Amino acid sequence: MQGARPAPRLVFGARIETGDRTLPEETAVALSFNGTTQAVMMATPADLVDFAYGFALTEGIATPREVEEVTVVPTDRGIDVQSWLVPAAEARLAQRRRSMAGPVGCGLCGLDSIDQALREPAPVPASTFRMTPAQVNAAISALPHHQPLHDSTRAAHCAGFWAGEMLVTREDVGRHNALDKLAGHLIRTPHPEGAVVLTSRVSIDLVQKVAALGVPLMIAVSAPTADAVALADRLGITLIAFARPDRFELFTHSDRLTTEVPHVS
Repeated sequence: MQGARPAPRLVFGARIETGDRTLPEETAVALSFNGTTQAVMMATPADLVDFAYGFALTEGIATPREVEEVTVVPTDRGIDVQSWLVPAAEARLAQRRRSMAGPVGCGLCGLDSIDQALREPAPVPASTFRMTPAQVNAAISALPHHQPLHDSTRAAHCAGFWAGEMLVTREDVGRHNALDKLAGHLIRTPHPEGAVVLTSRVSIDLVQKVAALGVPLMIAVSAPTADAVALADRLGITLIAFARPDRFELFTHSDRLTTEVPHVS
């Protein structure tokens, strides 16, 4: 399986057993734009073109039309995913790098980086997309059937897109990476309106990424932070969390939940 490999191990229980356990791979993936590395992520080495497009969009670097080419280059110690941008996007990125220059300790460097981390995307566009409670339950019930990496390893997050059925999923050891890979697929593939479904908790940065993607509804199996809820409310996103096949909690924009079966366009 791409992104996973077997590792020998001993099992201690009633008796000692030998054998292999399939584990997810965690590789240093450099995301480079016009020859300069923007970020290095520890990620599952699969769907890396999707990763590049999704990261560029959700981090405000470039839209899909501003990406001219993406090349995946294996190296001795990791993978360099090289994206080439149009001049306008390159100029914006250069200005962003200048504003963030400085010593890096915890991954942020000064007030400009704090502003970037707390950036507020534009609200999601007006949408007629609605879901019934039964459809929310169906979406969360469908997710476990589309997680082959998790099934093999029990150590991967998943982000899926539901529109009457689970249309596509992407997996990664990182929850942000999984969502970026999903975003990268969706922005390059025609699809109806729908909902993002996540196996992870919901933090501010995941709400930012869903907003950049323009999806009006997100469903998560785990908890949101209070600030993620507040941001989703401001951005017009319906946020559902603590979702299980038989129950869920709705935090924002309840108008997208309906008792009538909606038409999925």
